[in-house]
Amino acid sequence: MRHLMVKLKYDGRDFCGWQVQDGLRTVQAVFQDALWQVLKENVPIRGCSRTDSGVHADEFCVSFSTSCTVPIERLPLALNAKLPPDIAVFDCVTVPEGFHARYDCRGKQYRYLILNAPLRDPFRHTRALWYKYPLDVALLDAQAQDYLGTHDFSAFCSAGSDVADKVRTVTQCGVRRLPDTPEMIEFTVTADGFLYNMVRIMVGTLLEIAAGRIPPDSIGEILASRDRQRAGATAAACGLYLHRVFYDPLSSMTIL
Repeated sequence: MRHLMVKLKYDGRDFCGWQVQDGLRTVQAVFQDALWQVLKENVPIRGCSRTDSGVHADEFCVSFSTSCTVPIERLPLALNAKLPPDIAVFDCVTVPEGFHARYDCRGKQYRYLILNAPLRDPFRHTRALWYKYPLDVALLDAQAQDYLGTHDFSAFCSAGSDVADKVRTVTQCGVRRLPDTPEMIEFTVTADGFLYNMVRIMVGTLLEIAAGRIPPDSIGEILASRDRQRAGATAAACGLYLHRVFYDPLSSMTIL
């Protein structure tokens, strides 16, 4: 048996998230079908996360074990030949036996894109949130620093989550205008884990601070309250990207 991990990227607009759901198009179902066509065997696959409907991924990791002898260097091309245009494999690595893309993950980085322009762009409406009012990026970046550290993020978790422990550690957080496209604003956040809709609520809270509906310097109080009603609205899924996935160094991992 060989133990492998592939890295995907996908445009989430026509997917109902990662996890298989009866009668719905999901990333897991589409990828598993392509994998079967290449490997000629049904293998359990383990995704690194459960992205929601409409959410994108710049890097999504999937681990599995196989007895297939297709050379590792040929797997990305072989899989991409069976995948639709909105999903692609861009890397493949070997991993130790027992490796799990989700449970061995040490952290993730998300980014959220906002088109900050007076007029909407039809080519970006499924890939960024359109916000037509001027935004003070320096203010938003300063407010975002209050997310840093170890906190109970209950106020930034949507109802329906079955996770009991809502404490997470945020190690990086920031807001900037992209240098080459200044109308695009990027919010990035890195943490050891994320709750249901956590990033989208973080963004929604910053936008409500920008709009004056939540006072500046309130994020610390919102965190301490653990009250979802105190935080901002959940920002639309279209602007959210799983950007990077982090693992401990693995000496047996061979990166192509």
